Amino acid sequence: MSMDVSGQKEFRSSPSSSIVTFTTKFLPYQLYPSATQAGESKYDWYKKTKYDDSEERMKMYTTLMSAYGAPLAIDFRFDGLVANTLQAHRVVQHYQEEQGGEVADRIINSLYEQYFEQAQHPSSPETLLKSTTAAGINEAEATKFIEDEDEGLQDVKLLMREQAGNGVDSVPHIVFEGRRRDFTLEGAKEVAEYLKVLDQVAKESS
Repeated sequence: MSMDVSGQKEFRSSPSSSIVTFTTKFLPYQLYPSATQAGESKYDWYKKTKYDDSEERMKMYTTLMSAYGAPLAIDFRFDGLVANTLQAHRVVQHYQEEQGGEVADRIINSLYEQYFEQAQHPSSPETLLKSTTAAGINEAEATKFIEDEDEGLQDVKLLMREQAGNGVDSVPHIVFEGRRRDFTLEGAKEVAEYLKVLDQVAKESS
C-alpha cells in the first residue's frame, strides 16, 4: 500500500513535521513500455501474465485487492484496459515543471482514480484532460498540450532512461533525501513504514 493522503496528514500532524519540510517530485518510469496505446483487457492481461491464466488465482487476487481497498474507500475495478502510459507521464512532467508538485499530485490522483476505480484508459486524451481539469488547469491550455503528443516527449524518455540507469526496476520506488543520508523504499509498503522513514529523516535533520 503506497503512502496515501491519510498517511501524509498523519505525518503533518506529528511533532516531526515542524522540523523538516518535504517536497514531492515525481519521475517517470514504465514497467511495461511495450504496451500498446490501444491497450488490451486488464482482467485478461493480469490473469495471463501474473497468474498463469488461472481463473482461481485471479479471483484470489481480485478478492485480496478489494479487501485492501475497502478501508480506504477505494473500490478497485478489474475491467477496462491495460495500455501504454507514456502520454500520461508526459502530462505529469510538464505540469510538474510548470506548476509544481502539488498540481502534479492532483493530476496523478485523478489518473489513479480513473484507472483503478472507473476502469478508464490510463492515458487517453479524455482521461488526461479530466485529470488536468481536476488539478485546476485551464481546459483550453491543457487540451492544446495534450493534443500535441510530441511536446516534451523526448525529455520524458530521457528521464525514463535515467531512472533505469539508476537501477529502478519496480514501482513504487521512493527516495527520501535526508541531510545526512538518503533512504529508499521499493515496492508497496504500509503507511507506517513511510512514516517511520519520514520521522528518521526529521530526527537526523534536527
